[in-house]
Formats: sequence, C-alpha cells, structure tokens
Amino acid sequence: MTSMQGLTRRTLLLAAGAAASPLALAQASDYPNKAVKVIVAFTAGGTTDILTRAVSQKLSEQLKQPFIVDNKPGAGGNLGTEVAARSAPDGYTLIVNSVGPIAVNPTLYKKLAVNPLTDLVPIVQIADVPNVLVVNPAVPAKTLKEFVAFAKANPGKLNYGSTGIGTSSHLSGYMLGKRTGAEYTHIPYKGAEALKDLLAGRIEFMFATIPSVIQHIKAGGLRALAVTSAKRSRSLPDVPTVIESGFPNFEAGSWFGFFAPKGTPEAVIATINKAVNDALPSLETQLVREGADPVGGSPEQFAKFIQKEYEKWRVVVRESGAVAE
Repeated sequence: MTSMQGLTRRTLLLAAGAAASPLALAQASDYPNKAVKVIVAFTAGGTTDILTRAVSQKLSEQLKQPFIVDNKPGAGGNLGTEVAARSAPDGYTLIVNSVGPIAVNPTLYKKLAVNPLTDLVPIVQIADVPNVLVVNPAVPAKTLKEFVAFAKANPGKLNYGSTGIGTSSHLSGYMLGKRTGAEYTHIPYKGAEALKDLLAGRIEFMFATIPSVIQHIKAGGLRALAVTSAKRSRSLPDVPTVIESGFPNFEAGSWFGFFAPKGTPEAVIATINKAVNDALPSLETQLVREGADPVGGSPEQFAKFIQKEYEKWRVVVRESGAVAE
C-alpha cells in the first residue's frame, strides 16, 4: 500500500466515524468540557473504589473538570459494567473495572446483558493487585509449604473464604488445591464478610487482595504466607510468591483499569490514557502503600493483557465447575 493509499483509507475511516457521530470529533477536541462520571461496579471502600478515587482526583486536577465516582454494585460487577457499556460513547461516562467482570464473568455467567470484551474499550491499566494467601494466626503454618503439609494432614477440616463464587479469591484457592492435592472447604461470602470471619477465626484462610488485608497483616491479625503474582509485591516485599514457594506458573491476582463504551472517539481514549499515565508516578507511593503495583501503558498493551487473562481464567472457571448463582 502506498502512503497516499494509506492516507486515503485512514481519511475514509475517520469520515465514516464522524458520519456515524457528527459531533464526535468536535466534542473530542475540547474534551473534557464538563464533569466526567467514573463508574465503579462495586461498593465504596473496596479495592476498585479506593484506586478509582485516587486516580480520579488526579484526573480532576490535570484536566480541570470533576471526575465523579459513581458506585453501582451488583451481580458480581455485571450491573455497573452493563450501565457503562450502554452509556453514550462520548467520554463522559467511563468505568474502572477489574479482572472479575472483564475476564472471569464471560465464562462464569451463562448469559450476560453485555459482552465486556467487545462492548467496552480498554483505555489504560492502573495497577496489578496480587492476591495474598493469609491465615488466621491460630493456623500453625509459617510458610506455604508448611501450610500445604498442615492442610494435607487435616483433609477436609480447613475452611477458606472468598468474596464470592468465581472471584479471583475463590479461584486462587481452587488452583492451590488442584496443584497441591490438599482438600479443604470453600465458603463463599458477599464482600468483606469473609475477612471478618477470618479475623474472628471462624475460617482458617483465604486469598485476599493486598489492599483489603495489608493493615491486618502489619498489625499481626493475619499471617501472610505467599502472594500470587509472578514477582514479589512492592507492598509486601518480605512475602514470597507462590512460585518461589515451589509451585511454578502460579499467577492469580486482580488488576484494574479504565474502560469506555465502544465507539468512544480515539481522541478521548488518548486523552484519558495520557492523563492516567501522567498521574501514576505521583500516586506510586500511595498505591504501593495500599497494596497495588502501578502499571500504566498503552490501550493496545492493556487489550492484549485482557485477552490473555480471559483465556487463562476461562480454563480455570471451566475446570473448577464454578457457576454464578
């Protein structure tokens, strides 16, 4: 293809986009010129909410318009995801979403109102948030190997909690059991109730996102045995990975990023991508302190990452037999 042909083709594509939405390019050129709503598909105070509010504050400062967080929890994140996907693709409704609604739920749920893989456009990854295997201090194990030995010596007697069927906390536990041959009972909870029972000793262990338990680990209320990331988390540098502990290729964490409805102008996507990448260095200390490893990058990098995550979790969900209630 000659450069002139390439230019002509690109011009036609741009013209087609403008024809489909006559104001799209004009709106994108001065974007944002009013408040932007950022949907969070989970309750206030959770990991998604914490990260979203931190980044949204920076975006408000950089782009001189309010970025207002709007919590729309329900159906494992599907409710907020659907609201975002059905919103006008003008850049004034965005969503910060995570591994569950994007990469797990398309397999976990028999039918979804929208397809998050095609009805949302990836903008930028904010952070990786590894899961950490935490035990109640009454459990004698100090390392993952000791924990596996303890679990095998007490088959079926240990209970682990999760934030719901098909969540990364549930599937991380399933993966560990499959890899080690240990037998224990899964008890799904709704949100933070699992952590309350773990702290009270009513369950023995769980895989939790680092931000949700880091203060309890530091205070001695929970003991951290291993993180599920490929390398150690900067938030818990003294805690080894599951891989280091003798289980190769074990990666099972959470991640978070910005998405927009399909059809959102590329100029808007580029504006948000640049603003988030510019914001992350100033948020690094805060995010690491709270248990998140900042990422950033291009929309294309994020899209490739999401596809790999979907393919990975599709296999795990099917093997586990997990079905959303």
